Amino acid sequence: MPAAPAWGATRAQVAAARGRTVPDVIARGLDVLFCGINPGLYSGAVGHHFARPGNRFWKALHVSGLTDRLLSPFEERELLSFGLGITNLVEGATASADELEADELRAAGRPLERKVRRFRPRVVALLGLGAYRVAMGRPKAVIGPQPDELSGTRVWLLPNPSGLNAHHQLAELARLFGELRAGLRAPGR
Repeated sequence: MPAAPAWGATRAQVAAARGRTVPDVIARGLDVLFCGINPGLYSGAVGHHFARPGNRFWKALHVSGLTDRLLSPFEERELLSFGLGITNLVEGATASADELEADELRAAGRPLERKVRRFRPRVVALLGLGAYRVAMGRPKAVIGPQPDELSGTRVWLLPNPSGLNAHHQLAELARLFGELRAGLRAPGR
């Protein structure tokens, strides 16, 4: 199969991306390590995080002030210069996070803990309320800072920025990402 074009993927490439992984954008000592649920098929096809047109992650980062310009998924490595990174709870791409089984989500918590312990971000921000509740065994968790830490690191819970998540529009995502940004600057943090 031919390589995906620089700014898109064919239907066949997207269909063939099931189970593919997208490399982490990570370094030691980040301010925030964003943790998606898992890559979508489009992201798996092009090899970049939050790549499907319509995903609001990149816009929320910019509008909230976490980045000084709107980055594209193909510029994801530039996040490191902002003290930001990306990983996923479950590595393999699916058409929808709803395809993941509860056991798969729960099993993914331990590798994430090891990754957080190794890279020591100031905050790990998980993107997906339902997945977090299942993976971390916190059925009553709500959006925002969490009372528990993950391997000694603060945890912040944000909505899934997928365009499929109609519960949270861009303005609300930007506000919630902005609260995370303000939390980074809070005294004693």
